[in-house]
Amino acid sequence: MKVGIDNYGLLPLGLSPHETMEWALKNGAAGVAFSGIPGRPNRHYDKGLLRDVKDFAKDNDMYLEWGGGQHFPLDMQNWGAKEILSQNQLMAEEAAFLRVQIVRSCSGGLMRWQNNSPDTSLFINQMADELRKLHPIIKDLGVIWAIETHFELTSFELLKVFELLGIGPGEGIGICLDTMNLLTMLENPVDAVKRLLPWIVSTHIKDGGLLSSSNGLISFPAAIDQGYIHLPDIIKELYHTFPELNLSIEDHNGSFDLPINDQVFRNKFPNLNDRELSKLFTLAQEAESERSVIERNFMDRNLWRDVCESRMTENIRRLKEIVVNLNIQ
Repeated sequence: MKVGIDNYGLLPLGLSPHETMEWALKNGAAGVAFSGIPGRPNRHYDKGLLRDVKDFAKDNDMYLEWGGGQHFPLDMQNWGAKEILSQNQLMAEEAAFLRVQIVRSCSGGLMRWQNNSPDTSLFINQMADELRKLHPIIKDLGVIWAIETHFELTSFELLKVFELLGIGPGEGIGICLDTMNLLTMLENPVDAVKRLLPWIVSTHIKDGGLLSSSNGLISFPAAIDQGYIHLPDIIKELYHTFPELNLSIEDHNGSFDLPINDQVFRNKFPNLNDRELSKLFTLAQEAESERSVIERNFMDRNLWRDVCESRMTENIRRLKEIVVNLNIQ
């Protein structure tokens, strides 16, 4: 398993794709997953720039993964219809040009946190319909579409999408596993990984945890090995099924309110049972003694610009250490 980075963690540095690859190589990363390129045009990225990135990766034996895909054909602000197939085709064609298999897909939905949003079933059905149109395109290009576990659908709902789509694991559409985002969707990360395991094709390895609040819980990201997610258990599960899977580190600061004391909000997570909720509260109890440190180091979004480089460097070192200790290189 190769340990690399996702470019999202370095966005405050304003690096070009080539500069991101150089930074990764200099700091011991074995590759880069590009979630997306800020400010990129709504057309094919310059082929000269793409070729430069491809050649750099090849010359330095680094992996590449691409991004910029979406899967909800909706404007996520006003819920109006949005055409996304043409842009998705561009991303898939760029990946094929780069000879990269993985394209990460994320629509950035916060449906459950907005009272005016449609029912989750609409998103599930529209996502399945959109992926059904995209499937033959990525199949022809030899590309794998990786749906990120984001603040959109739970693992149960993602599996429902695949069921509606009528495909199985290994048929061109899978999961980009973000280990920390699972907490924000009120799922125990180890349990959710086991549910999604056959579908996982790429990763955002991110530590984090939960704290209690007056409304219920708050989720937060953290530096690797300084959070409360059982990353060694997750990586061991991944290795036993996909030993060649790339481990791409993503990190940032911030926090997310999870008002589960509000029954209306909790009802939006119908698969959340008392057993799994108990595990989440246990994680919050584990973190309570470090609350002040967590709030100071991990929750301040404005701090990320100043610490992103040092933290990503340390994340690479710590994740490599976990892999070595698991004896799964």
